[in-house]
Amino acid sequence: MNPTTVGVIGCGYWGPNLLRNFVELPDVEVVAIADLDEGRRAAMTRRYPWLVATPHYQDFFGLPIQAAVIATPPPTHYALAKDCLEHGLHVLVEKPITLNVRDAEHLNELAERQGLVLMVGHTFEYNPAVRLIKEIIASGDLGDVYYIDTVRVNLGLFQDHLNVLWDLAPHDVSILRYVLGCSPRQVSACGAACIFPDVVDLAYLYLEFPNRVIAHVHVSWLDPCKVRRITVVGSKKMLVYDDVEPVEKVRIYDKGIEKPSYTHSYADFQLSYRNGDVLIPHLKLTEPLRIECQHFVESIVNGTTPLSSGRDGLEVVRTLEMADSSLRSNGNRLLIHEQETAGGFAVSAA
Repeated sequence: MNPTTVGVIGCGYWGPNLLRNFVELPDVEVVAIADLDEGRRAAMTRRYPWLVATPHYQDFFGLPIQAAVIATPPPTHYALAKDCLEHGLHVLVEKPITLNVRDAEHLNELAERQGLVLMVGHTFEYNPAVRLIKEIIASGDLGDVYYIDTVRVNLGLFQDHLNVLWDLAPHDVSILRYVLGCSPRQVSACGAACIFPDVVDLAYLYLEFPNRVIAHVHVSWLDPCKVRRITVVGSKKMLVYDDVEPVEKVRIYDKGIEKPSYTHSYADFQLSYRNGDVLIPHLKLTEPLRIECQHFVESIVNGTTPLSSGRDGLEVVRTLEMADSSLRSNGNRLLIHEQETAGGFAVSAA
């Protein structure tokens, strides 16, 4: 079978990781890289001397390349992905797919019309720990999910082209949609611009999902500690996923509260607290990015829709766009009505 040929656009922060994984995949041939910075191009060609290195991604269109991998700043995603799709290339674009719903819709329509794979780099959907969380929730082992709390904070990296909501929250929104199997119905957000007056560096999101499951997302570039933690509280058990933990990333706590049957007096009203064992499931620690890259290639070869498809990316952007609107309107809670509109769904204040 002929190898799938790939070109990588952007070799800054995340691009080298994508490049490494595609180079190491069997049945893949990385043909070229594109980056405006001459030093980055030189660094990549020292490591991979056979690569065509160019400052102009348009050079890909004259090379034997089937797929483009885009790892550039988010404001450039739409234009680059659109151009690549229009020239017949499959596209893997880093998160978020675009910075508004309209552009994300257009990319999906274009990819579907061209019969091309459009995939978004929601890497945590390929993380073995996150996949285990989805399985545990679906199994009912935690009982009914009451709420999910996520924290993604650290000191830096500050961005000058987007706020912390668009930088960090795509991870948590994609994780929540993946493990719960649905999109939120209500969204609100509040935050603050602590360092630069026009750049929000701290944000809190409130999301309400079907079946009355609520989620709280805390993202910040201004925290002394690097925290990557998700807590799932159910009616039977509770789960904590700590991505910073090197080995024991997932813990299941046999803890909970049991309500008494109906009573006539306050004296009879006594809650029963349960403190049982802590289970640490074994995880095979495979690099999520490797799984993601392999999945992209398999989707191209098999003509199948990837897990983190362009439509998946669209729904993440829809939530973030609403959250950003709420952030700019003093935390108004916004509803997504399940009715067709030009943009896909109608949005209104709660």
